[in-house]
Amino acid sequence: MKHIVRVAMLGLLLAPALLTSCEKEGDDYTLEGAAPQASFTTTVKTTEFPTVVTFTNTSKDAFLYQWDFGDGSPLEKGQNVTHVYKRPGTYKVSLITAGRGGTSQPQTANVVIAAPTSPAYIGLTNSTTTGNRAWILSNQAGAITKYAANGTTVLSSSAAGGIPACQADDELTFTSTYAYSYNAGDQTYADGACGTAKTGTSDFVFTPIGATGGKITLQKEGAFIGETTPTKDRSYEILEATETTLKLRTENADGTFTQYTFRPQLSALDRVKLLLTGTTSKTWMLQNDVDAPIIVGTEDNPAAYFPGVKKGELPTCQSDDEYTFFANDKFTYNAKDQTFVAGPYECQAPRSGGSDYTFGPADGKGIAMIEFKKAGTFIGVTDAPDLTYRIISIDDTHLVLRAGRPSGTVFEMKLVAKP
Repeated sequence: MKHIVRVAMLGLLLAPALLTSCEKEGDDYTLEGAAPQASFTTTVKTTEFPTVVTFTNTSKDAFLYQWDFGDGSPLEKGQNVTHVYKRPGTYKVSLITAGRGGTSQPQTANVVIAAPTSPAYIGLTNSTTTGNRAWILSNQAGAITKYAANGTTVLSSSAAGGIPACQADDELTFTSTYAYSYNAGDQTYADGACGTAKTGTSDFVFTPIGATGGKITLQKEGAFIGETTPTKDRSYEILEATETTLKLRTENADGTFTQYTFRPQLSALDRVKLLLTGTTSKTWMLQNDVDAPIIVGTEDNPAAYFPGVKKGELPTCQSDDEYTFFANDKFTYNAKDQTFVAGPYECQAPRSGGSDYTFGPADGKGIAMIEFKKAGTFIGVTDAPDLTYRIISIDDTHLVLRAGRPSGTVFEMKLVAKP
């Protein structure tokens, strides 16, 4: 007797063809049998991220398997499989099996993927769910420090200018979906010189260490952070990761260690404010050790009306004043014992005080603008034309401000960060 059994065998597993018996005289076997029953167990790896889940098949009477992991990824076949989940959440996983008796009903189970809670990961990526953060090397001394195996410092980068420009502009980005990208700009620093850019990407694995720390392991051969020097396992320990600082340490292939300090790659305006205020606050004083610390003129000729005094000639009651900008948009003026008052041009009673301020793009020349909200607030001189100060230039230790609108008289002054 002829036995014809047509089994819908999971089209994606068997391409377009269905497994079908043939009409064959003398056939001593059939495809008939018990209907398969799909079942499986799950094991969630919780010691690293992204989360790897192992699915172990426990189905009966089946020899073909189709998995739907519930996260929009392609269907997969195989008896026992693993899957990587890059986002936290609850996923409905489904298994359909096929055997001699046909196809099974789908077996489903919820798989719960936890979000990383380590402060190191949150600081690194700016999120636990959907975020990213870009970093560049710090411009402070010691941004790159190398240690011998015994902890002795072998090399430490100096302050401004200590890191080659082709390395200082490198941008690293870490996303909450465990992707790392390196943007070298025009060149990459390697083997002691600026050379061809080695821009690239890699997935990474984050391994928590204790309650707050962690480790990054780049997954792509040749990927690196900071320098091209070969490292052990492409792994970097996170020593600190906050909104303002990232510190990584790696063991090099030769047994030495390198520590990197990065700062956020902010917008141009945000970078100016960070220089102005530091991470929380920063105090500035008039720079009395240079010629023309204060000049007065017009927008096109800032020294047209007053070219300034020689270095060291500012009155003490003016040169010792302290101007502090806070990151929360507050400003204080500490006049010490006296304030130098324009008009009579003499030292008078101190006019210490403070004001809230707004910070934004400059109106006219400058890279940013400060506008005080309290009448009478001033920097440097009491007769500045209004409450508006434009930042003409700034770095970690020097600041050039221009008080006044572009259409009127402007007061330009040089300030230095208080040590």
